[in-house]
Amino acid sequence: MNKALNRAIVATGLILAATAAQADTADKRIALSNNYAGNSWRQAMLKSWDTVTKQAVADKVVAAADPFTTAENQVTEQAAQIQNMILEGYDAIVINAASPDALNGAVKQACDAGITVVSFDGIVTEPCAWRIAVDFKQMGKDEVLYLKDKLPSGGNLLEIRGLAGVFVDDEISKGIHEGVTENPQFKIVGSVHGDWAQDVAQKAVAGILPSLPADIVGVVTQGGDGYGAAQAFKAANRPTPVIIMGNRQDELAWWKEQKDATKYETMSVSIAPGVSTLAFWVAQQILDGKEVQKDLVVPFLRIDQDTLEKSLETTEKGGVANTEYSLEDAQKVIAGK
Repeated sequence: MNKALNRAIVATGLILAATAAQADTADKRIALSNNYAGNSWRQAMLKSWDTVTKQAVADKVVAAADPFTTAENQVTEQAAQIQNMILEGYDAIVINAASPDALNGAVKQACDAGITVVSFDGIVTEPCAWRIAVDFKQMGKDEVLYLKDKLPSGGNLLEIRGLAGVFVDDEISKGIHEGVTENPQFKIVGSVHGDWAQDVAQKAVAGILPSLPADIVGVVTQGGDGYGAAQAFKAANRPTPVIIMGNRQDELAWWKEQKDATKYETMSVSIAPGVSTLAFWVAQQILDGKEVQKDLVVPFLRIDQDTLEKSLETTEKGGVANTEYSLEDAQKVIAGK
């Protein structure tokens, strides 16, 4: 009886300890403010958020983790959305921002109301907020460095940019142009916006191809645009250049087909959509009283020739190669590990 009683006491103590550990955030409500959902990366990002946060709510880690997406990629609409979240009394707002600075007024209002603000992917510059990002500029530069090794003689490049006016688009493009400046054997002969969407990119590339030189050796991209670019080159009956991919399933599947048929070589790089789940856990940890530095950097997710098949196997049709983060992952990032 004594042993049984002891076991019961220990078990009760463990339950109470677990409850106490969760008590600081069990009644907290977190909102996601997202400015855009019009491509597969954003859809995967929202799906990851839903998967991880629903479990966190079920486990009583937080009381709510509600996602909201604006109808248009407009700063004014997202600012109004954030102001509504302030009025709703959320304890933290996780934000993928339409602009790094134009939302700072609304973000400051949230901070002044005692709300924790964590930005990711599209980060904000307001000092009171936290930021989680990859080095997007380096990501763009790495595309050119890859082409430098593969095509040492250089040549003409086509640049496909993302969504105009968004921080991520600007930073990746800066990195690409910096890489070309340092490697003048390459020349960017055309640039279009593909909005990180296959169909938009295909139309944009098809529209500019007739005005470009015949000898395009490479296409530098931002994600969601590689497959569309390939289809545009095919429709124009032009040779397929080295197209940098962006981890979308349609891009990876096309790449594998070309690799099997002609030994086609390229690389693929993007930020994992599951970074939204890292931002959620960082917000939860801040609400739990943890000390977290304002700027956190996570590596981008790169796929090379020898990891293509494995990555494709784990990427669902219509989706994006992804990593979802756990509380333990977030704690490691916070600790700089």
